[in-house]
Amino acid sequence: MVIDILEKQKETYNNVVNHPLQSYEWGEFREKTGLSVVRKGFETNGKIISGFQLTIHKIPHTPFTIGYLPKGDMPTKDLLDELKKIGKKYNCIFIQLEPNVIEKQEARSMNQEEIGTFKSMIHDSRFMIQTATHPLFTKYSFILNLSKTEEELLKGMHPKARYNIRVAQRHGVEVVEDNSQKAFETYWHLMEETTKRQKFYAHTKNYHQLQFETFRALKNEGKTSNLSSHLFLAKYQEKILTAWMLFVFKDTLYYPYGASSSEHREVMHSSLIMWEAIRFGKKLGLSQFDLWGAMEENPNPKDPWFGFHDFKRKFGPTHVTFIGSYDLVINPLLYQAYKISDKIRWMLLKAKAH
Repeated sequence: MVIDILEKQKETYNNVVNHPLQSYEWGEFREKTGLSVVRKGFETNGKIISGFQLTIHKIPHTPFTIGYLPKGDMPTKDLLDELKKIGKKYNCIFIQLEPNVIEKQEARSMNQEEIGTFKSMIHDSRFMIQTATHPLFTKYSFILNLSKTEEELLKGMHPKARYNIRVAQRHGVEVVEDNSQKAFETYWHLMEETTKRQKFYAHTKNYHQLQFETFRALKNEGKTSNLSSHLFLAKYQEKILTAWMLFVFKDTLYYPYGASSSEHREVMHSSLIMWEAIRFGKKLGLSQFDLWGAMEENPNPKDPWFGFHDFKRKFGPTHVTFIGSYDLVINPLLYQAYKISDKIRWMLLKAKAH
């Protein structure tokens, strides 16, 4: 039985989902940005056993929409059937699915039976599932095991990472958690500087501000079953050089956003903030640290994203591969037209960026 999730069921719902972007709090935040949020639960014998949350995005100047279900569970027939109903109700052209399901962890294959069942549905004409036309999440990430001791974690790092941590400590770099509005303004200033320097797209200040206000740690009351954000700053000679926004949800620490100054790179402030984030996760008793994105194994060192990948890799995490991003097509004819227009749009944005 499929039910609507009510606010009084918030804690129960959070207990059956497994990523910040599926949390009840994330849905509250997305509603503040003006999106419609659909939050459902699958109930058996009066007990909610699983749930999902998707956002509905209007396509400008049209009556049509796109649904987005990020980091949910493995898609099942029951889930896909329910999504098709929702898609038709909200006039969706398609619903994009980016399951939080690991297919490979280092060289080992995972979840093969469930993945095989899902991939068989991709070829089932009843569902019309296609590889996503424009994935929003990378297919890869790094996950660090926080159950190890600090000594074991340091030993598992690349020697350069340990060296850079010591360099920052010798220079007197200080890392603090500061969830004040003043700290947020500094974070945003560094974010603007970073996106301009690295030439990548970022959400607006209003997006980050609403997010910060919705689940910053001051309102969390210490419950890791609630999504909370924690703003960490690295200071050197009284100047803030790096700012990271960390999420805590259930047993996992996440690193979704980071920004830094190009000044004083020689003091290795980013390496120390990573180490202090790891120590923070351990202090909370969390089991793992999801570094929120990576490149494929053995990537091309000339790729512009290689620096981000290599920085994370040096701290000794496990490389994981997710099953990928998929579009559940609701309106096949309009979907083909959308793919063409979206391709042209991104070509124009890239040309403008260069």
